Amino acid sequence: MKVRIAVLATLLSAASVSALAQQPGHIEQRKDNQQGRIAQGVKSGQLTPRETRNLEGREASINREERHMRAADNGHLTRADRAALNRRQNHVSHSIYRDKHNGRVQH
Repeated sequence: MKVRIAVLATLLSAASVSALAQQPGHIEQRKDNQQGRIAQGVKSGQLTPRETRNLEGREASINREERHMRAADNGHLTRADRAALNRRQNHVSHSIYRDKHNGRVQH
């Protein structure tokens, strides 16, 4: 029963994040949030330099993709563009969590 509740809560959370990602200003807020999570991981030593470099590279790749998408549509993001960026941000978000909680620490 507890597992079902946890799964349901996760699904609802994912649905609300997906809905928020469709809002125009949310992409910038999400980028800032994820950068803050990476910075906190560096500061606390939870992220190694290699993990940090990987995460920052993936964030930069998402930023480049967003710029290209905007350039293709006169500065706008289509619904499909926002969904694609949201999926990529979800993957990086999970990687941030995994890397911060994998037990490897910077000495």
